[in-house]
Amino acid sequence: CFPKLFLQIFISHNMSLGVFMLISLVKQAAAVLEGFDIEIIEKHHNQKIDAPSGTALMIADAIKEVRNEAEYVYGRAEKNKRRQKNEIGFHSIRGGSIVGEHDVILAGEDEIVEISHSVSSRKVFAAGAIKAAAFTVNQKPGYYTMKEMIDTLTANKNN
Repeated sequence: CFPKLFLQIFISHNMSLGVFMLISLVKQAAAVLEGFDIEIIEKHHNQKIDAPSGTALMIADAIKEVRNEAEYVYGRAEKNKRRQKNEIGFHSIRGGSIVGEHDVILAGEDEIVEISHSVSSRKVFAAGAIKAAAFTVNQKPGYYTMKEMIDTLTANKNN
């Protein structure tokens, strides 16, 4: 239960519009490609502490919305067993000055679908934050997300 708000609050763990689109596409693919195995590979700079990244977890959480039985598996080096059908595998790479890359592999029988997003500059996050601020300032007091912003922008373009 949130307290009554007198201002607008925008909530997103990643301000990239491209990441939002990646998550939307992956969620749709996970729903349609039911029997496919899913692995998430994320790459960041060598100073990043968390693994997997918050964005990788956002991707997996979106998949879990359409695959309720999904379980997260972090790396496979110590597993020594076959992959289970309900797993979402995470693989984290840390090196150099990689700003952020996320690859989602959906592997089925005789076909593979890969959906990727790569950021080469942090300017992407600033541009998303500016767009979010411009959107939020015109809204009523309350909490807003990237999905609501994209839905509003899409509806306005279709009118």
